[in-house]
Amino acid sequence: MPGQFEKIAQIEDPFLLLRTATERLAEAQQEVTELARLRRRLIQELHAQGLSYAQIAEKAGLSRGRIHQIRHTGPAPEGAFFGTGTVTVATPLRHDPQKNRPMLSFDDLATGQGVQELVRSFELDVVEDHVSVDGRIDLNRPNLVVICGPAMSDAMRTAYATDPVLQWENPEPLWWQLRDTRTGTAYTSGSDAEPWRPHDVAYLGRLPRPDGKGTFLALAGIHTPGSRGVVHLLNRDLSSLWGQVGTHPFSTLVDTEYDPETKEPVATKLLTPLYRHDEA
Repeated sequence: MPGQFEKIAQIEDPFLLLRTATERLAEAQQEVTELARLRRRLIQELHAQGLSYAQIAEKAGLSRGRIHQIRHTGPAPEGAFFGTGTVTVATPLRHDPQKNRPMLSFDDLATGQGVQELVRSFELDVVEDHVSVDGRIDLNRPNLVVICGPAMSDAMRTAYATDPVLQWENPEPLWWQLRDTRTGTAYTSGSDAEPWRPHDVAYLGRLPRPDGKGTFLALAGIHTPGSRGVVHLLNRDLSSLWGQVGTHPFSTLVDTEYDPETKEPVATKLLTPLYRHDEA
């Protein structure tokens, strides 16, 4: 740090100095946040392994009071579920035939904003992006969350096909279902059933990037209420989910009952186990 400060302080152009100092300060603040998150996670993991806080304090050369303080302050470890630093949340654009231009539907907007608010609650920065109307999306980026099903994007359809357990199926035009290949069970949306009911099923998983250099989070309902249900579940159960899958590739299906008028989730639950892909 002293070396970096001295190097920056030697910049003679005042405007370049101001910009460089501002950029470095942002980087340093981000590093402090992630180090605090890492430190808190390590204490929780060591305690879960059976060590007392007194033992952790002794081995780390810290006081027991300091260990307790670290455990209860700073950014929550489960924020790493979304990544580190700046998270990109991508939602799908649809074609507006009346105005002949791309548009973002209200339900996709609500889902995207719900994810963004959750990410920010873990002291992470967020930027928005979109899946284009023709389905184009760059999946080879870190800290990426894509809210889009296979029907709207060939790139996402290819990515979903890499899941070793859960598969999207399209047995009829405009009709989709999700299948658990472990059990053979196919899950469909209540809005496609007779009689109709306010119920949907959604996919949530961490999938490999096409370039093989990491993963990204993907979520999508058979219909849009299912996507909103995933956000509802994450707000309630992210700590438990993170404890089981961490940053490993995984997938699961989410069941959502929703208000037929507002399409707001009323109740959500997991339909399948949390399948770790490295164990599949």
